[in-house]
Amino acid sequence: MQILKIHENDNVAVAIETIAEGTAVNVNGTEVIANTEIPAGHKMALRDIAEGEQVIKYGCPIGNAKETVKKGDWIHVHNVKTGLGDLLTYTYEPVDVKNPEGKEVFFNGFKRKDGKAGVRNEIWIIPTVGCVNNVAGAIAKQANAYVKGSVEEVISFPHPYGCSQMGDDQEHTRTILADLINHPNAGGVLVLGLGCENSNIDVLKPYIGDYDENRVKFLVCQESDDEIADGVELVKELIEYAAPEKRVPISASKLIVGLKCGGSDGFSGITANPLVGKFSDLLIGAGGTTILTEVPEMFGAETLLMNRCENEELFDKTVTLINDFKNYFKSHNQTIYENPSPGNKKGGISTLEDKSLGCTQKSGSAPVKGVLHYGETVKTPGLNLLSAPGNDLVAATALAASGAHIVLFTTGRGTPFASPVPTMKISSNSKLAGKKSNWIDFNAGVLVENETMEETAGKLFDYVLEVASGKKVCSEEAGFHDMAIFKQGVTL
Repeated sequence: MQILKIHENDNVAVAIETIAEGTAVNVNGTEVIANTEIPAGHKMALRDIAEGEQVIKYGCPIGNAKETVKKGDWIHVHNVKTGLGDLLTYTYEPVDVKNPEGKEVFFNGFKRKDGKAGVRNEIWIIPTVGCVNNVAGAIAKQANAYVKGSVEEVISFPHPYGCSQMGDDQEHTRTILADLINHPNAGGVLVLGLGCENSNIDVLKPYIGDYDENRVKFLVCQESDDEIADGVELVKELIEYAAPEKRVPISASKLIVGLKCGGSDGFSGITANPLVGKFSDLLIGAGGTTILTEVPEMFGAETLLMNRCENEELFDKTVTLINDFKNYFKSHNQTIYENPSPGNKKGGISTLEDKSLGCTQKSGSAPVKGVLHYGETVKTPGLNLLSAPGNDLVAATALAASGAHIVLFTTGRGTPFASPVPTMKISSNSKLAGKKSNWIDFNAGVLVENETMEETAGKLFDYVLEVASGKKVCSEEAGFHDMAIFKQGVTL
């Protein structure tokens, strides 16, 4: 396959491989001659497009032609621009979508005392403030020598916040830290404070809520004669508590998976993202939950999500989700549509609509069942939308904090980063999967080669269940564990 027309109404097609100038290609029975080289992942005009006319991909507008475009021309940033405006008024126009049906399946996980399930049995060290990051790291390094039983690793999660913050930033820090402390992938948690910080342990405890004193331990460094030695002793107690836990069969209805993309290319919306959307439908059909985030990369495709909201209340929440983020940009005097990134453009994405229409395919076809504030934990099974920015580390951390056991991360360019939970990289093309096998866990590029969507989605679903049952993803094998908290305001 040289070129793909995604939707019958499209006036562009995507080159699957680089098409040399003068090459005649067959697009659904019509011959089109490339007027110039069309790089792989980039778009070619299937007919003449007048200046100002909409460019159509995925059956939807991805922008307007800056100039007259001829049949066979390369369509990219030089001749197409976004057609998006600022704040919009939306009308609820619900479409008939049904919850996907499936069968009950199981993974081998850890049953927690609070009724939740975990896919890992790790000991986490959560600093309340950046001042004790290195202490947390030193404790984790020493305490890993005492790991035993089903405990897999002792991990510290450094961050630069917890003090000198105001307003929402301080609230975000406290909420995210509390969410992680309560996360079921952690069999035990050491909360490590300094003592004089704004988000000190006493302040943080109400955000944590009720907790098991055997599972969560606290240490204030300023009150300790030797904080590293004391910290190691507390972690040893946590290991003793968590080590006897065993993996047991758990229904996939307990599984929560976050959906994220980054470093996208022209194949992302054709292979990896729709594949993850199919996975989402399969998990929801089994009674499970998925969470879609990166709100700025919904701009231009938001009405597709709004009209899949189960009711008008969820529609209103989604409108607020979108417009709050637009106002956030405007309040900082920033352009709402300063997207896609240089890497996205190099990969063939021309406008934010182009990016968003590909990005939102990760949501599959299920109705929207929940809309979450940043830091809010998921409560309703099915597809949920979460308020968080597009930044990879911030968004993936937000997914984990909202309850995701695993994050599926689609990419056309590749990235080694991780998050507090297993972060599975899914490549949009086989070239990336072959080149960066140390980063990529699953290759969706086969969808434009020799595999069907149903076959590949089944393989991905089985692979996710393997990861939920203990198989490590590439970033875990590399020892990577990242976290990042959303910062918006003043630092004192």
